[in-house]
Amino acid sequence: MATTDRDVLPSSVKPSNYDISLYDLELGGSYTYQGTVRIDLECHHATKEIILNTLELKLHSAGIAGSGIASQKATEILNEEKEQRATISFSDEISAGSKFVLEIKYSGVMNDKMSGFYRSKYKPAVPPAESVPRDDEYHYMFGTQFEACDARRALPCFDEPNIKATFDLQIEIPEDLTALSNMPEKGTENSKNGRKIVSFERTPVMSTYLLAWAFGDFEYVEDFTRRKYNGKPLPVRVYTTRGLKEQGRFGLANAHQIIDYFSEIFKIDYPLPKADLLAVHEFVYGAMENWGLVTYRTTAILFDDEKSDAKYKDRVAYVVAHELAHQWFGNLVTMDWWSELWLNEGFATWVGWLAIDHLYPEWDTWAQFITESVQTAFQLDALRASHPIEVPVKDALEINQIFDAISYLKGSSVIRMLSGHLGVETFLRGVSNYLKSHAYGNATTNDLWTALSEASGQDVNAFMDPWIRKIGFPVLTIAEEPGQIGIRQTRFLSTGDVKAEDDSTLWWIPLGLKTESASSDASTEALTTKEQTLRGIDETFYKLNADVNGFYRTNYPPQRLTKLGQARSRLSVEDRVGLVGDAAALAISGESTTAGLLSLCAEFKEESSLMVWAQIIKSLNNIRSVFAGNKAVEDGLQKFVLELVTPATERIGWESTPKEDNLTTRLRSLMIITAGGAGHEPTIAEAKKLFGAYTSGKSDAIHASLRMPVFSIAVKSGGTSEYEAVKMDYLSSTSVDGKEIGLQAMGNVQSTDLVSDFMEFQLSDKVAVQDFHSGAISLAANAKAKGPLWTYIKAHWKPLEAKLSGNSVVIARFVKGVLGKYSTAEMGEEITKFFEGKDTKGYDRGLVEVSDTIKGNATYKERDEKLVLDWLQAHGYA
Repeated sequence: MATTDRDVLPSSVKPSNYDISLYDLELGGSYTYQGTVRIDLECHHATKEIILNTLELKLHSAGIAGSGIASQKATEILNEEKEQRATISFSDEISAGSKFVLEIKYSGVMNDKMSGFYRSKYKPAVPPAESVPRDDEYHYMFGTQFEACDARRALPCFDEPNIKATFDLQIEIPEDLTALSNMPEKGTENSKNGRKIVSFERTPVMSTYLLAWAFGDFEYVEDFTRRKYNGKPLPVRVYTTRGLKEQGRFGLANAHQIIDYFSEIFKIDYPLPKADLLAVHEFVYGAMENWGLVTYRTTAILFDDEKSDAKYKDRVAYVVAHELAHQWFGNLVTMDWWSELWLNEGFATWVGWLAIDHLYPEWDTWAQFITESVQTAFQLDALRASHPIEVPVKDALEINQIFDAISYLKGSSVIRMLSGHLGVETFLRGVSNYLKSHAYGNATTNDLWTALSEASGQDVNAFMDPWIRKIGFPVLTIAEEPGQIGIRQTRFLSTGDVKAEDDSTLWWIPLGLKTESASSDASTEALTTKEQTLRGIDETFYKLNADVNGFYRTNYPPQRLTKLGQARSRLSVEDRVGLVGDAAALAISGESTTAGLLSLCAEFKEESSLMVWAQIIKSLNNIRSVFAGNKAVEDGLQKFVLELVTPATERIGWESTPKEDNLTTRLRSLMIITAGGAGHEPTIAEAKKLFGAYTSGKSDAIHASLRMPVFSIAVKSGGTSEYEAVKMDYLSSTSVDGKEIGLQAMGNVQSTDLVSDFMEFQLSDKVAVQDFHSGAISLAANAKAKGPLWTYIKAHWKPLEAKLSGNSVVIARFVKGVLGKYSTAEMGEEITKFFEGKDTKGYDRGLVEVSDTIKGNATYKERDEKLVLDWLQAHGYA
């Protein structure tokens, strides 16, 4: 992307160091603070003005001084709020080559928007330190979130990823609180009114978005790496607010091992003298990779063996790995511009999963990656409104919308495909060379391809360029003839209406062919033309895209799909997940049928893998959602699901064993919630019994990992009293995951009145903005709640917008997650009409994705509704 396509700062001056001082923090009331920043600058082009980024700051004064130039005060400071810039003007020209210091005195607010320098409310687990700010209900901690472009909310700066510098920081806080930043503490000195000034060591050269600080009533657990760094083990700590540190031990146990693992596979030692991980109570993302001070949403770093749902154990391990991967890939070497965000996020996602597979080989890591990451990426990239992995980004206002399934999940899927082709060792050798060549600097996609080409001896750019710079992905359609198969690649769209202009990309596609004969050499072939014939195929058994290593769908003839379902015992877990995912997507697009998908799923009654069941249930839930409203189809699908899941549900039962593995625990939860939702009476009865015991005061009546299914079944099969009981549990829960579980369970309400009450509850200050989408998406996925939910949204858009629009990530997440669940053409038109004339900046891309999704669902419903009913009737379900 040419720099002329970017709205960037002038290149007249370049910073080398920021010296930041934060003081006079008002810990209550307006939550203002004062700041002074001294920026070491070099002038590259003679100028009378300096332009830098600011947002929601008041710049009080500015001046420059340095050897060889005259000191002068600014004659004017022009704040351009819309452009998020300030222009500082001087009377005398600053000559090219001059080195000087720009000093700015300013003030800001520690906001409640989860961006910039902000406050985060919480209820303390134990009595807190005396000076912790508080109001009638909550206490507060403070921290920063600067990615993508919010460092400018905390200090005036040159807030672009390729304008790197070092940073010195000092902050004045109450004596009994703890301050953290990227680097170790340098010193502490007493200040006025019971406060202290904490200063930190200078950072390495880095981008502004990686700068971080935090302070609060913190405590920590600590361990050390087993490898030595500069002659000694590295200290690794998990910080929490007081009373929660023991829940950081699982994250800590992963963190020190992962730092050692990445240091070894990248062949570059972890670059900083410490690694801190901080749990933040209100956090817009899952985590943020600030160099040396990684910040996390509490559910992504804290885990309690007694109180936490087992699925969060997996989440903590992965998110810790993902963020630590960034310490090299993103922090040490940073993408040149936001258009190449995927270089950070795609790689960190893939290598995060690689680390988890290394630590927990028993977790079916790559099958989970396919179920969660690959299938989610497919879903977005199958829309005409998708975007390439490397996407043009003009300015800060566009950036947040590309932190999506394409940058993270398609990016990581394509990296997995490439690493599988080159070999993981070769791939990592190229990555190591890339990191060494560009350490402490910036790089582009082409720089990575060059390093991988040199390591592998292959022209990586030639075959990978379309995957990165073109929109979409292919489906391979298979035609069978005796002893051979014909393969044709075309672009896949969920709407099924691929036009010639949509299908102009020729992808390099690794075929990954599995056959009956182990000696077949077809497994290493790649498709490099639109069509190809593979001869010598043993028709007894074959399957393309072994272990779903390639990022494409495969459309088999109906009889082959049936045979693969019958031969599922010969397929890997990854292949079984992929087979179901492909069949479901092809049914939606019309290239296959829902009848074919249902027949395939019927072969899986004896399935034992969590990941395969997760894909089956996700696919069937989507069908049930699309065809909701046709009672005969609804009831028939429910009977089909009930018959399908009953054997597995009864096999796994309700009781866990002391040494049960994580996957079995999670599978039990999935089967119970699915069976209960499909009307399995023994499951519903047991859930009601356990819920009754729990709400009567028996706190250990429900296993921690069964709260979600039990609460959900109780709310769905009950009424106001069950809903209110879950709400009370939400309000009183002390488990880290209790809030998310409660909101998702309450989304199962069955009446219009309770939908309205639940939305009112979510709009109150009882529900954190970061969690709002959890309950709303649960309602949108609930057939009985969909209609009342949309009615409520239309009638209450102003308060909804007021709560969510303080952070564009939050409102975009709500719009996409909720509105994308609708599936009729009428709803699509109504949603489009509703947002006409409204300011949708920040989620406009999301609305286009919603429109495309609904169009695809509506076409699918219209095309397949009668066929699905025919199949259900023919098989005794309707």
